[in-house]
Amino acid sequence: MIGRCCRAVLAAFFLLAAPALVADQAVADKPKLTARPQGLLNKDLTLTALDEKAAFAFSQSVIGKQVDDFVLLDRDGKPVELSRYRGKPLLVNFIYTACFQVCPTTTRNLQKALENTVSVMGADRFNVISIGFNQPFDSPAALKVFSRQYGIDLPNWNFLSPAPAIVDQLAAQFGFRFVATAAGFDHLNQVTMVDAEGKIVRQVYGEKFTAEDLAEPLKVLITGSAIPPEMGTLKEIMERVRIICSVYDPVTGRYRTDYSLYFMFAGFMTFVGFMIYLSINFWKNRRRSEPGAP
Repeated sequence: MIGRCCRAVLAAFFLLAAPALVADQAVADKPKLTARPQGLLNKDLTLTALDEKAAFAFSQSVIGKQVDDFVLLDRDGKPVELSRYRGKPLLVNFIYTACFQVCPTTTRNLQKALENTVSVMGADRFNVISIGFNQPFDSPAALKVFSRQYGIDLPNWNFLSPAPAIVDQLAAQFGFRFVATAAGFDHLNQVTMVDAEGKIVRQVYGEKFTAEDLAEPLKVLITGSAIPPEMGTLKEIMERVRIICSVYDPVTGRYRTDYSLYFMFAGFMTFVGFMIYLSINFWKNRRRSEPGAP
């Protein structure tokens, strides 16, 4: 009797606790939208915080807008125009090199998500840039040290340093807002997706990224962009078919080839060929049945 009562009590406990556990898991899985610096604060300073709701709305408001051309400096101090990245999809995020927690974590997670994407789609299909917004401290030299320290070595990823005078305008173009605090910067965790024409098409938020978060939209941008003139048309089309036929496997966290799509494509082409064959035969038979036909 006591055993039955204990089991009943435990069952009731788990039934009551289950919604709370699910809610906690949902909170844990929710992307962390805002990065707030950690550390000791100077009590004599007034701590300002980013209005997360307003920052998110502002971030979303730039979707569909064209990015102007800006000139920044790469890690070697050489000028780079943003227009140089036209013609391919572009991923853009903002960092500050003095950050010791969120920016390094976000940057490493972004690289992990992109490594498999590069292997499937090719590094020459899209570009990535990280912009140091804490000027004048995020200099080309500081960005070079940051990228080396955290092992960011993808061939299509560059780190750019803007002049202090254009930081606010540049950040606003990408819908990025930040607030200086006593411990660093309070800012959005976002990656901006720009299409081949320089138009913002999506904002991706959080500290952790999967290949699915970025690669699926990239596939659409890559296959939907114009065929580059230096690529043979047939070769490029076949390459795009290969990209479309790659699917994300959430179990392994990697992309694999879905051969069923090839069979579907082959079946479709066979059907089209058969319909063309029937049309030609129908046309020939009709020609023969006409009066005076040879």
